[in-house]
Amino acid sequence: MAVKNYNPQEIEQKWQEIWEKEKYFQVTHKDDRPKYYVLEMFPYPSGRIHMGHVRNYSIGDVVARIKRMQGYNVLHPMGWDAFGLPAENAAIKHNVHPARWTYENIDYMRAELKRLGYSYDWSRELATCDPEYYKWEQLFFLKFLEKGLVYRKKSPVNWCPKCQTVLANEQVEEGLCWRCESVVVQKELEQWFLRITDYAEELLEYLPKLASGWPERVLTMQRNWIGKSEGMEIDFSVEGVDETITVFTTRQDTLYGATFMSLAPEHPLVEKLIQGTGQEQAVRDFVQKVTQMDRVVRSSDDLEKEGVFTGRYCINPVTGIKMPIYVANFVLVEYGTGAVMAVPAHDQRDFEFARKYNLPIKVVIQPEEAVLDPDTMDAAYTEKAIL
Repeated sequence: MAVKNYNPQEIEQKWQEIWEKEKYFQVTHKDDRPKYYVLEMFPYPSGRIHMGHVRNYSIGDVVARIKRMQGYNVLHPMGWDAFGLPAENAAIKHNVHPARWTYENIDYMRAELKRLGYSYDWSRELATCDPEYYKWEQLFFLKFLEKGLVYRKKSPVNWCPKCQTVLANEQVEEGLCWRCESVVVQKELEQWFLRITDYAEELLEYLPKLASGWPERVLTMQRNWIGKSEGMEIDFSVEGVDETITVFTTRQDTLYGATFMSLAPEHPLVEKLIQGTGQEQAVRDFVQKVTQMDRVVRSSDDLEKEGVFTGRYCINPVTGIKMPIYVANFVLVEYGTGAVMAVPAHDQRDFEFARKYNLPIKVVIQPEEAVLDPDTMDAAYTEKAIL
């Protein structure tokens, strides 16, 4: 028997036309079979499908097809993540209206996906720039607002001055914008936030139910993302100024060992604290340098710890000692209160900073098997032991 060669141009196009004509992948909720939902991330309509798309959507399509063969009523939709400044910037670059640019790209990319033969229910296609879609997002936002689950506050962001847009950390490559290669700066903007921390406890309680299907490393990532910390807020009065610095700490047992204060460069009190100290220019120069750094780099363990003295002191509420207030590159304004009571004997970052700037180290937690000497310690002791 003669073997017929596989001709994708002939065979695949034939069956794709049959699938579309017969609405083979179109689903209805009026079906007795068990339901199964397969969703891949929606692409941004940039104009062309690339191999990253092909890899991602091929995996999702395999899952959808297997589940159909296993007897499930599979909903496998497709849509377009098509809203926001990137579309406007692209339209400006190509000198066309954003709507025309976006919808022409959607038409082109839809044709590419159909030619690849993925089993989407195209009757459920959506684009996030369609008013019929985003009116529901607006409704959700208003409901969140009514319930007090959204709020506004200022927060630093990665800002591309040329694109005039905010960038995610992943869109900053070696300090440059991934689109135009302009130098990215840190800019403080007032933004809307969702109060997802109200659901931290509920999310944590549900995580064990996922243990049978999710690997432990993913569950650990989820716990870290939820980021629940149990601790205490402590107030430190500032000498010579009618201000109080509030810190959040999970190790309130080490308060007696706090010997200096570290503030994030973006902390709102920095500018007020340096007034009349003679440290104004030094602090401002340091703040400008640090706020232009990549935020992922700033939070890494191997970052070289750097700081500058503000010229002010705060008072330790239990020991009464004057603690110098520094601005430090490893303190992030969005974590806790943006201020850290530094306990160098029992926190490694504080220890490295104290050694570099010759700041006092006071041991207040002692292990049973040895006596720690702050003059000879080569690392912070971070275990729980005898107070």
